[in-house]
Amino acid sequence: MELFDETLHSGVNLALDVEEVIYREKTDLQDLMIFRNSQFGLVMSLDGAVQTTEKDEFIYHEMFVHVPLLAHGNVSRVLVIGGGDGGAARQLMKHRDIAVTLVDIDRSVIELSRKYMPTVSGGAFDDPRLDLVIADGCKFVAETDERWDVIIIDSTDPHGPGEVLYTLDFYRDCKSCLADGGIIITQNGVPFVQESELKTSYDRLGSLFSDVTFYLAAIPSYVGGVMAYGWACDRAAHRKVSLAILAERYMAAGIPTDYYTPEVHQAAFALPLHIQKMLTRKD
Repeated sequence: MELFDETLHSGVNLALDVEEVIYREKTDLQDLMIFRNSQFGLVMSLDGAVQTTEKDEFIYHEMFVHVPLLAHGNVSRVLVIGGGDGGAARQLMKHRDIAVTLVDIDRSVIELSRKYMPTVSGGAFDDPRLDLVIADGCKFVAETDERWDVIIIDSTDPHGPGEVLYTLDFYRDCKSCLADGGIIITQNGVPFVQESELKTSYDRLGSLFSDVTFYLAAIPSYVGGVMAYGWACDRAAHRKVSLAILAERYMAAGIPTDYYTPEVHQAAFALPLHIQKMLTRKD
């Protein structure tokens, strides 16, 4: 049996049995592979790094989407940068009265995900509330004059094509696209093995926003421990919404979830001390 050996982090490997290669092709932008694993079901990798799996994607995407939307409480427009697998879009479509713009640079990721991993997007790409834009996310936010309540940066790790989605200029352009009281959420990897990336994002976002932190979720296919989502906003009250209000919003939204609860939402912002120590901002 073939073995998929992810070596994203120096000295740490994730080895997955490959029961069947469903699809593999090096696109103009990335080396994309979809294969079947006995524990995770279908797995999508880009440039040798696991991006999403059928079995645990719900954790990643539920926490990406429902935390900012229920914290904000009045979201009508969301921008997703990346997210070509459609998982974030699927979770967003659970919310009523919402319009979503999804910008991804690689159409092939979207088409292959729709064809081979349809449960991840769950028909979101066919929802009329979704505006799909094939474009460079950096260029898009630099040039648009539209505004969104929440911006979700569902990027790959800061290597190769995804590296520009962690720059100060990109974050600054994203802020210019936020409506008043808007929230930016980022994918910031696994702090235990990606400390420098966490600290860099913290410093850059911290130079632009008054309320910057991270919240956590454990995603089995991401090696090294809990994963961090970056949170950036100029309205600290969004992060401090009471459990009672979160529960009220969750019930009113009527969204089905398998990981997210209002209690998990609140607890996710309680950072272990070793991660707090990483977040000493440079002035």
